[in-house]
Amino acid sequence: MNICAVIPTYNENDNVQKLLPLLLSAVPGVNALVVDDNSPDGTAATVRRLQKESTQIHLLVRTQQRGFGTAYITGFAEILAHQPADAVLMMDADLSHDPVHVAAMIERLASCDAVVGSRYTANGSVEGWELSRRVLSRAGNAYVRNVTGMPFRDCSSGFMLVRTEMLRKVDLTRVNCTGYAFLMELKYRLFRAGARIEEVPIQFRNRIHGESKISAKIIREGLRAPWRVRYGVL
Repeated sequence: MNICAVIPTYNENDNVQKLLPLLLSAVPGVNALVVDDNSPDGTAATVRRLQKESTQIHLLVRTQQRGFGTAYITGFAEILAHQPADAVLMMDADLSHDPVHVAAMIERLASCDAVVGSRYTANGSVEGWELSRRVLSRAGNAYVRNVTGMPFRDCSSGFMLVRTEMLRKVDLTRVNCTGYAFLMELKYRLFRAGARIEEVPIQFRNRIHGESKISAKIIREGLRAPWRVRYGVL
């Protein structure tokens, strides 16, 4: 199976130079597309250096846009137009998503259209989060499930493997969320498009280097987005 990973970055220099070799080692043959929002810390320069060591590493630098959700959409469009990929892997650059879990995700994809690397299904876990962050995440997922009707335990997971043929069925121009609510909105649009989505457990680790991108604005978007995507309000 041909897989291309989309990895959005902004100031992830320390992390991306560790993640890319780990990913290429764990998933033989994978292509990795880093979508960098013109990071001032030199992330793109590091990716260019790694490109000299592997033709499987690709880079898009955006200078006119910034945002987590739009970075993914840019990456998806590039892959759907130019990469012969059977599936797209979504993962964070901050080492919270261990590439070792991708093998199980690939295996599960044989019986479905998309696989979520889940912190909250049986045997999933979270390491390094304070209690308040754990409560916020679990409450947020319960909130999303109640509003949208999605049955998944981890609606906000950013670790996902999606068949490209299924991704083509989603009108990405209608996706409006730019922050982490994008992850919920994409799952909902896949769900409504008839995708068979399953979860596999992962061990999620809090980032070691860099700063979290969570903000009050992102939390507000996360509260409004489930109502908007299901009912067209807020």
